[in-house]
Amino acid sequence: MAKPKKNPSWYNDQHIAYCHFQEVICMAGTESVEWYYVGVDVGTASVRAALVTREGQVKTTAEEPVTIWEPQADHYVQSSTDIWAKCCSTVRRVTQGVQRSQVRGLGFDATCSLVVLDKNFQPVAVNQDGEAERNVLMWMDHRATEQATRITGTGHRVLCRVGGVMSPEMQPPKLLWLKENLRETCWRDASHFMDLPDFLSWNATGSLARSLCTLVCKWTYCPTEKWDSSFWTAIGLEDLLENNHSKIGWETCCPGSPMGEGLTQEAAAELGLDMHTAVGASLIDAHAGGLGVIGADVSGFSLPCKHHPMTSRMAMICGTSSCHMAISQGPLFVPGVWGPYLSAMVPELWLNEGGQSATGRLIDLVVKGHAAYPELQEQAVKSGEHVYSYLNRHLSSMSKDPGVPLDILASSLHVWPDFHGNRSPLADSTLRGMVVGLSLSHTLDDLALLYLATVQALALGTRHILEAMMQAGHDITTLFLCGGLSKNPLYVQVHANATGLPVLLPAQTEAVLVGAAILGACASRDYSSIQEAMEKMAKVGKVVQPDHKLQSFYSKKHCVFLRLHVHQREYMALMNA
Repeated sequence: MAKPKKNPSWYNDQHIAYCHFQEVICMAGTESVEWYYVGVDVGTASVRAALVTREGQVKTTAEEPVTIWEPQADHYVQSSTDIWAKCCSTVRRVTQGVQRSQVRGLGFDATCSLVVLDKNFQPVAVNQDGEAERNVLMWMDHRATEQATRITGTGHRVLCRVGGVMSPEMQPPKLLWLKENLRETCWRDASHFMDLPDFLSWNATGSLARSLCTLVCKWTYCPTEKWDSSFWTAIGLEDLLENNHSKIGWETCCPGSPMGEGLTQEAAAELGLDMHTAVGASLIDAHAGGLGVIGADVSGFSLPCKHHPMTSRMAMICGTSSCHMAISQGPLFVPGVWGPYLSAMVPELWLNEGGQSATGRLIDLVVKGHAAYPELQEQAVKSGEHVYSYLNRHLSSMSKDPGVPLDILASSLHVWPDFHGNRSPLADSTLRGMVVGLSLSHTLDDLALLYLATVQALALGTRHILEAMMQAGHDITTLFLCGGLSKNPLYVQVHANATGLPVLLPAQTEAVLVGAAILGACASRDYSSIQEAMEKMAKVGKVVQPDHKLQSFYSKKHCVFLRLHVHQREYMALMNA
């Protein structure tokens, strides 16, 4: 953990001189020396880093796991000390063999988890066990569901920017839970509440400036109206207004903006980089994925978005959970979808963010929890394939007629995928998963069919979000996918088939890391803007077209999908009557 840093205003006073220094370096750069940027991605369970060229090519990557504690149901916590240590070790690994002067910039992205520090910037425990090092309340921690419901009940005007419903994954309900449940420990001792992405950039540079990405998306901050004091008072957190909102942030900047004077001496030593290496204001991990794909040059491909602005594209970041991100020139309010957020991903553009709380995590649950999973593992090992590669091939072999798409195999099996609640467009964390059409059989074929039906349900969830966005004014013609699930060809093809839209995959499979590196490239001033850096560093790899013969099938499947939700609400009402 870095020691307490100097007042951030000191760094601002030095910033003009620093930027001049950077510009001189840019102008004097030699053509023979390769320039690199480092992207650091802190995901749910690991830290990854990549060394990325000026053209967006990933040269090397490194990954290390981070610890997750689950002290009780729906409580998930981590350690910022552990996370920072893994950031440092992965960065040192990817920059081995490269001259420090060749690394021009560094960018961080991370999950939107809540970090709590005391007045000396030391960790404060976020659970009753009192373990100070466990000071990160994770994004997927749903302990504050009741607080989120109460905040929604206020009907406050800021809620219009989060689809009308406050999610337990956002920071206000988590803060309220801490005050109500840990008043004499965490709440009393805390002096700094940070989103994890902001913690990383602070630890690297000493600047307490917060990224608009985190504040706007997870804290109800508005760039034009600043903090709304009446909201914090209405929900019982008026003490956060003290000292010019010092506990939650008083200075903001756009993603990719240079942070302070660059790396501090201490952070540079820990990361194995030069002091003053440029650091870009951070992003939430999904938004970094958005940067890594949505601005790619598609001039060489036949796509409906080819001659249209970026506003015709949706970026999907698919991993443990999934985010669906669309941008617009003006604010569009979409019921049940977060936003509109100004400058949260691309400066001066508005962002709407839909999502699914469990995608990769759900697929793993369904597959690994099935009685035939040991057999699947055994067959995958024998064939030398990954479990999901084998499962995809097994599904293909189950299709008796080669002319009939394998999608049809799940005609009688239907899944409602919200095992961890619905993030969008229903914004209902109380919803749970449903499966209709199970039999007593538990063969490998049955496992494969349930896996297929689950993937279809996730794709239909994307269609549900798309329809809500389109009804509100978005005009989306192409999906841009990245993240772990985008490496699964079945998941990608089913998304194209279920939505009827072409799916674009990036040339670099680690698009989130490219997005983080873009932040460093912008902070170094090697590119004039986020938009320019995206166009030059994000590359198209492959386009997957939908099978239009399946349009009728997925229309019927979608009708069943929506009825499952209606039925679940009816069952809840009956039991609560």
